Amino acid sequence: MPLASTRRTGLVDQVISQLRAQIDSGEWGIGDRIPTESELSDQLEVGRNTVREAVRALAHAGLLEIRQGAGTFVRASSELGGALRRRLERSRLRENLEVRRALEMEAARLAALRHTDKDLADIDHAIALRDAAWREGDMAAFVEADFSFHRTIVNATHNPLLTDLYDDISQAVYDSIAHTAYGIPDDNGQIDHRGIDHKGLAEAVRAGDPDRSLHEAACYLDELLSLAGE
Repeated sequence: MPLASTRRTGLVDQVISQLRAQIDSGEWGIGDRIPTESELSDQLEVGRNTVREAVRALAHAGLLEIRQGAGTFVRASSELGGALRRRLERSRLRENLEVRRALEMEAARLAALRHTDKDLADIDHAIALRDAAWREGDMAAFVEADFSFHRTIVNATHNPLLTDLYDDISQAVYDSIAHTAYGIPDDNGQIDHRGIDHKGLAEAVRAGDPDRSLHEAACYLDELLSLAGE
């Protein structure tokens, strides 16, 4: 939605409200780079100091992240999300995976019950990208595709609150995928570089089988927990 010019008193609060509205509406998604200070100043017809103060307030609340030399990025969709992300930064990998397990198992169950044809197409596309990246040995692309797969499962729940919560922990999810993407140890402690296969989960969702979907999600998450150790 377009940003409206701001002319009344309480400029900083009004700018904060407008920037927050861009985030709430999804116009600026998590990870997006927002317009520059100069661009926002022109759009809102306020001084750059006012914009700077508003951006700093939202950064302090955890909604935005200011990266020197790179710009300002959306970090969370709400103050709760910002607080959650700050807490996740202090947590261990195992703690993050246990939170993932709770959300992704329920997401798998609901996806089996509520998915649409488009959801299934998105899941198939993510699986194809994941497999291609693995074959090519492109681990950066593999991590991106693996994250995309999990996100498509969450989308298929059609539960906006669950989706928002997952978005709020997305960096922790991404980091845990990157940490465990290279396979799982066998009984001799050697690394099996086949990776963790998600085709069983995709098939269970497609079949509309919530119990099997939940089981498939539990299996791969338990494997990841075995990697994390104590």
